[in-house]
Amino acid sequence: MKKILAIALVAVMAISLVACGGGSGSSGNTIKIGVFEPQSGDNGAGGKQEVLGMQYANKETPTVKIGDKEYTVELVYADNASSNDKAPSAAQTLISSGVSVVLGSYGSGVSIAAGDTFKAAGVPAIGVTCTNPQVTSGCDVYFRICFLDPFQGTVLANYAKNDLGATKAYCLAKQGDDYSNGLVNYFIEAFGAENCVSEVFPEGTSDFSTYITNAQNNGCNVFYSPVSIEAAAQIIAKAEAQNIGMPILAGDTWDSNVVLDTAKGTGLNIAVTTFYNEGANPKFDEGIKAWVNSDSTAKTNNGGNDEIAAVSAMGYDAYYFALEAIKNAGSTAPADILKAIPSTTYTGVTGNIALDEVGDAIRDSAFVKKCNTETGKWEFVTEAKVQ
Repeated sequence: MKKILAIALVAVMAISLVACGGGSGSSGNTIKIGVFEPQSGDNGAGGKQEVLGMQYANKETPTVKIGDKEYTVELVYADNASSNDKAPSAAQTLISSGVSVVLGSYGSGVSIAAGDTFKAAGVPAIGVTCTNPQVTSGCDVYFRICFLDPFQGTVLANYAKNDLGATKAYCLAKQGDDYSNGLVNYFIEAFGAENCVSEVFPEGTSDFSTYITNAQNNGCNVFYSPVSIEAAAQIIAKAEAQNIGMPILAGDTWDSNVVLDTAKGTGLNIAVTTFYNEGANPKFDEGIKAWVNSDSTAKTNNGGNDEIAAVSAMGYDAYYFALEAIKNAGSTAPADILKAIPSTTYTGVTGNIALDEVGDAIRDSAFVKKCNTETGKWEFVTEAKVQ
């Protein structure tokens, strides 16, 4: 109820902005959807894969009917560069472009950093895979379709204890990074602080030898580091070189072709939690693979192959969820769409999407996947739930 009342207030402010010359979110027969995603920086690879899902959905369904009028949907892009400092200006670029609603971002930190900018303009944002609770709890115009870190961290801790038999965990996060620090904290809470060794590494770290040695010397039997794809590749390389001798666990960011390519041939035991498992929706899998293989840019942005990243499936669902909200609003105006989002529901390839009173998706399961280092493919382990 608190969020609904706040939305009403923001909507009034947004209407005032439109009356004073702000964008209405449409131009003629076109409605603009903002894509607020990293295309560069530490999370650039993941951001590009998330965008692929939106682009494929837009290619599949390039129009939306609002009342009796059909609108062409235009995707407008702004690269937040995986940087909390650059996120507000990227958000402002989308607002200035007259978008009706925004999708993104891959990365919780940039989403949190841009929240006030979207709020001030009254433009609703739909988070796709930004899992930190602060994204929505601190911003009345931000919503999301993914599970949250308290859930994901608990799933990983349970997997470490119950499936891997781990009794002592080494936890590594990046200094100042909302996503990795949040996930580590939730993991420690579920695993037991007395059984965890926790460290952070500073910005610019490229050699993770010391951290791996610390995990080994402290008698840990699982290495948990839910960090960026760029750091993941460096950790994997050092883990192989130093014969880490324990399973490596991470969150959804590691569900990437970069991780698969780096881990192939290493013999490491790597498992991740994620949003989608290839094979769950054969029609979607077949369609997006055919598109990726027919478009050289899309294939490059997918890491050079047609492996389906869970973030692509989430980007796909986010696009269609946004279309449902637009249709429910019966308008291209951001203020109207903002009011329509809380009651919008959609059944996508990643499952049923409905929002709670905070604006978070009501999700109760996550996929656990393990890297087959011989084939360079993900293998389904289990669909985990937390009671």
